[in-house]
Amino acid sequence: MIKQLLVAITLLFALTAQAVAYSGLPEFTRLIEEVSPAVVKINTVEKTKQRNSMRLPQGQQQIPDIFRHLFEPRRMPERNVHSMGSGFIVSSDGYILTNNHVIEGADEIQVRLTDRREFKAEVVGTDPRSDLALLKVDGKNLPKLTFADDKKLKVGEWVLAIGSPFGLDFSASAGIVSAIGRSIPSERNENYVPFIQTDVAINPGNSGGPLFNLDGEVVGINSQIYTRSGGSIGLSFAIPSSLAQNVIVQLKDKGRVDRGWLGVVIQEVDKDLAKSFGLNKPMGALVTQIVEGSPAADSKLKVGDVIVRFGKADIQVSGDLPHAVGTVAPGTEVIMEVVRQGIKKKISVEVGRLSGEDDGVAATEEDPKDSGGRLGLVVEPLDKQMQKNWQLSGGVVVRQVLEGSAGARAGILPGDVIAQLGFNGVDSVETYRKVEQALPANSLLPIRFFRRGRPAFRTITIEE
Repeated sequence: MIKQLLVAITLLFALTAQAVAYSGLPEFTRLIEEVSPAVVKINTVEKTKQRNSMRLPQGQQQIPDIFRHLFEPRRMPERNVHSMGSGFIVSSDGYILTNNHVIEGADEIQVRLTDRREFKAEVVGTDPRSDLALLKVDGKNLPKLTFADDKKLKVGEWVLAIGSPFGLDFSASAGIVSAIGRSIPSERNENYVPFIQTDVAINPGNSGGPLFNLDGEVVGINSQIYTRSGGSIGLSFAIPSSLAQNVIVQLKDKGRVDRGWLGVVIQEVDKDLAKSFGLNKPMGALVTQIVEGSPAADSKLKVGDVIVRFGKADIQVSGDLPHAVGTVAPGTEVIMEVVRQGIKKKISVEVGRLSGEDDGVAATEEDPKDSGGRLGLVVEPLDKQMQKNWQLSGGVVVRQVLEGSAGARAGILPGDVIAQLGFNGVDSVETYRKVEQALPANSLLPIRFFRRGRPAFRTITIEE
């Protein structure tokens, strides 16, 4: 009886394993065994400087000697700040890729492999804009990983991460690709990385570790998580392998990364803006400002153009443009496709190189005749200091927005500087009034303005 029971249990396990195999679920054990030797744990040490614990108060000479020792500055000793992260070997002679934020500010960097070998690492170069750093250890015939073509990556694919979350060495976690090409502005409001979004469990300590496809190739470098608790909630972001490979080559050759630069300020195109600019749907990047002396300024590009294609890259959302421009080598001639007042145009531009690294409103006498006009906006001339600070060629300052007016419905606020109405530039109060009078009624029109120095487009409608 016992023998028959054991046979039945064995058969049940076999059938279960076969069912899993036929279900299409991935089996990660062999993959982990093959790739984990090239994944590393990175420990860093940052040494703080000696400092005074307090400052001497003024009038110290009046403090009695018995209390003077209480106010003497004390020297705080140096202390070591330890941090950790992950990385992986990209060449057998000891080059290692990780996140820049893992090693930033570190005085000592130590790399540990799964076989417990340890190496002291030196920084070859860093690229804060992509949050990548290239390290070098003195080693030979080290295990290495290969990169995948991330352009073949699709939403829904299984992916695997290996790293050291919370110091738990060489932990594996799996999930699927949730989205591709995510735009996440950095703390410097830059956006040069089209992130891969996954639901893989990524936690502090995973940063810099590899994200694999089922062929054991690196499709991304785990970089960020979205969390409210400090732990994984299923929103993690990885740097695409194609971008990482370009960074590695440049850091090896030059110790820095050169990126393409266009020199424009852009915004998203919503449904109303799309209609006012003659687009059949929201798409592209709307140019709200062109930087003086930039490649865009030297081209035929104009404020109000909607860039829908840059070179071979389609610009579906505004975040696609920085991704496309940043990957182009400086000095390259690129053809842009723009929509200008409903008409498609092709514009050539020579891409430049991206460099390293209180608003005043003039007080003027109120015009008793100014009742807000058709837009319900009381305006005045632009202050010269504001014009200089914001690098404006002209415009008018909104002093008052009448309640219920077209300007109020468009979201215009006092202090905004209007630079364009419809498709006409505004360089003075006189020009503003002429353009305002000529605007068609009951039509969706673009209005361009600056708020605290930042340009923006919105739509405005005069209901008559």
